[in-house]
Amino acid sequence: VGVLFPSYSSLSVHAALARINNTLSAIFNICHSSLFASTFASSFRRPIHLRSASASAANMSGVEKKAETPEEIERKKKKEEKAKEKEMKKQKAAEKKAAADKLKAQGPDAAKKSAAKKAAKRDAGGDENPEDFVDPETNLGDKKKLSAKMAKQYNPTAVEKSWYPWWEKEGYFVADAKSTKPPFVIEVRRASQVISAIAFLKISLCPYMEMSKWLKLLVHILQVLPPPNVTGALHIGHALTAAIEDLIIRWKRMSGFNALWVPGVDHAGIATQVVVEKKLMRERHLTRHDIGREQFVAEVWKWKEEYGGTILRQLRRLGASLDWSRECFTMDEKRSRAITEEFVRLYEEGLIYRDLRLVNWDCTLRTAISDIEVDYMDIKERTKLKVPGYEKEAEFGVLTLFAYPLEGELGEIVVATTRVETMLGDTAIAIHPDDKRYIHLHGKFAVHPFNGRKLPIICDKETVDPTFGTGAVKITPAHDPNDFKVGKAHNLEFINIFTDDGKINSNGGPEFTGMPRFKAREVVINALREKGLYRGDKINEMRLGFCSRSNDVIEPMIKPQWFVNCGSIAKQALDAATEGETPKLQFIPKQYLAEWKRWLENIRDWCISRQLWWGHRIPAWYVTLEDDDLKEQGAYNDHWVVGRNENEALEVANSRFAGKKFKMNQDPDVLDTWFSSGLFPLSVLGWPDETDDLKAFYPTSVLETGHDILFFWVARMVMLGMKLGGDVPFSKVYLHPMIRDAHGRKMSKSLGNVVDPLEVINGVSLQGLHKRLEEGNLDQNELATAKEGQKKDFPDGIAECGADALRFALVSYTAQSDKINLDIQRVVGYRQWCNKLWNAVRFAMGKLDADYTPPSTLAYETLPFSCKWILTVLNKAISKTVTAMDAYEFSDASSEVFSWWQYEFCDVFIEAIKPYFAGNSSSFSVERSAAQDTLWVCLDNGLRLLHPFMPFVTEELWQRLPSASSHAKKDSIMVADYPSPVEVWNNILVENEMELARSTWKSLRSLRVAVLEKQTNERQDFVVLDNSPSDSLLPAFAFCQSEAVAEIIRGRELEIITLGSLSSLKVLVSGIDAPPTGCAFEIVNENLKVYLKKEGKVDTAAEREKIRSKMDDIQKQREKIEKNISTTGYKEKVPPHIQEENTEKLNRLIQELELLKLESARLEAESNAPRQ
Repeated sequence: VGVLFPSYSSLSVHAALARINNTLSAIFNICHSSLFASTFASSFRRPIHLRSASASAANMSGVEKKAETPEEIERKKKKEEKAKEKEMKKQKAAEKKAAADKLKAQGPDAAKKSAAKKAAKRDAGGDENPEDFVDPETNLGDKKKLSAKMAKQYNPTAVEKSWYPWWEKEGYFVADAKSTKPPFVIEVRRASQVISAIAFLKISLCPYMEMSKWLKLLVHILQVLPPPNVTGALHIGHALTAAIEDLIIRWKRMSGFNALWVPGVDHAGIATQVVVEKKLMRERHLTRHDIGREQFVAEVWKWKEEYGGTILRQLRRLGASLDWSRECFTMDEKRSRAITEEFVRLYEEGLIYRDLRLVNWDCTLRTAISDIEVDYMDIKERTKLKVPGYEKEAEFGVLTLFAYPLEGELGEIVVATTRVETMLGDTAIAIHPDDKRYIHLHGKFAVHPFNGRKLPIICDKETVDPTFGTGAVKITPAHDPNDFKVGKAHNLEFINIFTDDGKINSNGGPEFTGMPRFKAREVVINALREKGLYRGDKINEMRLGFCSRSNDVIEPMIKPQWFVNCGSIAKQALDAATEGETPKLQFIPKQYLAEWKRWLENIRDWCISRQLWWGHRIPAWYVTLEDDDLKEQGAYNDHWVVGRNENEALEVANSRFAGKKFKMNQDPDVLDTWFSSGLFPLSVLGWPDETDDLKAFYPTSVLETGHDILFFWVARMVMLGMKLGGDVPFSKVYLHPMIRDAHGRKMSKSLGNVVDPLEVINGVSLQGLHKRLEEGNLDQNELATAKEGQKKDFPDGIAECGADALRFALVSYTAQSDKINLDIQRVVGYRQWCNKLWNAVRFAMGKLDADYTPPSTLAYETLPFSCKWILTVLNKAISKTVTAMDAYEFSDASSEVFSWWQYEFCDVFIEAIKPYFAGNSSSFSVERSAAQDTLWVCLDNGLRLLHPFMPFVTEELWQRLPSASSHAKKDSIMVADYPSPVEVWNNILVENEMELARSTWKSLRSLRVAVLEKQTNERQDFVVLDNSPSDSLLPAFAFCQSEAVAEIIRGRELEIITLGSLSSLKVLVSGIDAPPTGCAFEIVNENLKVYLKKEGKVDTAAEREKIRSKMDDIQKQREKIEKNISTTGYKEKVPPHIQEENTEKLNRLIQELELLKLESARLEAESNAPRQ
């Protein structure tokens, strides 16, 4: 182990040998040798004789076989291992079930005895089974019972079990609204496609004060998780939201704040109604109209109760620390009353009105949708697309030309359109008044070829572009936004030709009535051909609007709807983000301010009514008078009355229509889901009542969300919050990136690249991934494509990673501009890092005696150097982490925590203190005791620092730490204090010394690898290795340019020898000592060179070639800096500190060149010296 694998010296014998076995097996597979496994297995305690590939081949069967490639061998091996593993799992499962059945039959006493026996076996050691550490003894909600012995390997299933129910039962997630301290609130994101918000409150306490000195001010932090979709299951976007928001809430909770995070479920009007309608049709062959509104709504409530909690259970699995005592539903009684109040107040102020307008109509859902619910596709050429409800694809990107006959035998006028079927509703033809081609037609009429309707030829400068098409434009006021304006301006007739489901109605003429719109397109073209009026078509670039929910092509339709006048409230929202040196509303990143301005400056009134049955019923009633000429609902716009309930509406009607007989009927439409979600920061806190929560937690300070819903949700919250709450609902908006796959593609079921976070947490086979696709609604071609995509991206499925690794990976990605290219292998990497963390803590715990009691304080000045250093860099990590968190730089924060654990604690400190514990030598008794105390402080602070990122593994490990003697340990890490920097631990001198020592041992390790590799290559193909590590420990020399540097290196000799895997280190000083001979060398910096003794003669030619190559590199760097310095205007334009850095770097390079020249000359002299 020591010879070939010195880095394994810290591992147990079995662990090290297992790794070596894997490594050497791979080597011998490449050599086509099958001898190693048996040789190694039978002689791992004896010297290992490695025979050459040829010798091994000679002992093989005389039957000549075709040699397998290394890839084939590896595949075969993996296949065999998987089959064996599968069989073993199956066998274990059967044995486990049989044992459980037996215990059940024997009664509860037998089960208790079995659990005790299992615990005893586990704590005693022996063969380890990860399942032995999956806590079976803890009752749900009780504190987890930990085994006395730690498992040798991290297992996420075992670690993440039991903690969450205990946290929840203990009330750690519950906040108190009674605090009188000033709040700081953060609102966080709506879950991807549906509503999700979160808010925090914080008082401005110095993050760098020691926690023990803080006055424990109870400060409010509110996080409202506005409800995820009731139809939904957790997707990777939700997981990103939960990871970021829970990171913040746990951090603030540990920092002494009264933190609140409210969970909820959104009724998701359109999505939920569609799901239940499909269920009705699939199971009972009924439509909602067959069973009626009341029964249908009852069916939806029933469905909600059965499936609505799925995503909330999954959020628990992720570790989201939500206050479940405040859980809410957007259609519960309190929220419904708030939405009604919202509508009534805005109506009474004149901001809500009803009008007959052109709206975005979804023919599949049969409802209006708002402008921002329309997605657009840019079409460059003739394109056929699948449209919901049609078997045949519809053609787009085509401009159709046809002629209208002119009245009075004046000939014809040719028009061009992308939607020829709408000509059935044409009521005019527009031309430009200055177009000389049509001057003779001013004031004339065309004749509709199918119904004989006279179409006036009108002049319109604003609408008509004489260069587009034929310069003549057909006008369909009821089905085109521009034509709608023209129709209003010229007082044209508005003729609606479509039914709500997109079929031609009676206004379109008997020969087309009942035809679906895209079928009618073809029929109209054929009819024009028959009449000799068709003039061909040509490719036309266009933007096609789709409903973001149903993917149906939007049909502009004239419909009476309820609207919010956004003019004044949009200006308030715009001014909040642009006025003053420090605007009330700020965006992170700042780039989104431009989008905010663009959208709000061009905002249109918001259509808030939806033709659905599931949702908040509009609190408006239509009054039909006994003497009205028209009796249908909505015939007279001034007959609508609004009230908080029917009685209130009746009072309004009695007042307005005093002395008249009438009937009232409530509007059957419901409100847009975004109308309720826009109020969520207020409604979740009890608005319109003056509740304690509302007083304590509104307004909030920071909103965390994805940029995809900046206008869907964020803008609506700001507008409504300022209008109804009296202030911006938050002062900052943090917009995190959107998740794509590893290749940068949008996640899509048809591509097979959708990542289910629970499959990453629990692991899933490729077959399991395929099964999920098969259970969806993809057609066979899409299914084949999706499976192929999964096979390419996840050939072996997805390994079990656990919630902690997934959370950490997602947070670490947040620095990526506006998109996250999620590579699952990165999550797997963090899962492996959890194992390193686990083993580091396991090692450290092994160095703390059974009766060890941590100290009240650490006497920093008396600590050994390595202990001082690790506390210094821990202090810096704490400071940088808190600073990054305060700046919403969560990726930087995760990097700081990771780097300290990985590169400082694990890679350096644990290795540096090993000599203190070697053999329990009395010469290191003081250092050993100090190292124990430092280990405990590092584990305690490091785990608390990491907890908000990885809550489960940190709780599991922290619970194992002994309590300090001076104070009682908190019951849970999540309510322990978050680490804060300790002033006395700041020590720049210690940092600089360790940095020099680290550079020294790194250079020596690089030399050592090169030397050992060269020596190994020079050996014969037959070698005998023993178990002594001494063969690989080489003597080294540090050649210093000054006594000051030499003094530092002497002081750090133990660390350099230990971390550099050296047998000895001799410090030499230039001018006093001569450089050593027979060594390989490396320049550490301009003040220090290191040498490593080699076996045999040094290849001076190779060493000089290495020097020449390095000199060339340094010379290039030198010339580049000199060129920059000599540039005109350098002294005037370049900041002074940059000039100083460049000068210092240039001097260092010049000194290094001189050192290399001296070394080259020394080697040349050595090679020319006569042999003794």
